[in-house]
Amino acid sequence: MGKGGTPMDRESADRIGAAADRDPESPTSTSGFDDRADAAADRNEADDE
Repeated sequence: MGKGGTPMDRESADRIGAAADRDPESPTSTSGFDDRADAAADRNEADDE
């Protein structure tokens, strides 16, 4: 888990990815945060199984 106390879930990762898709020049998109959020959601889903 990162610095925060709430693990990344799929819904949040999808929302972040959609925001990055809407504005490819945004800091969310250019920093790769959308990809990291997606990977974290995948890890957290695997942990739940």
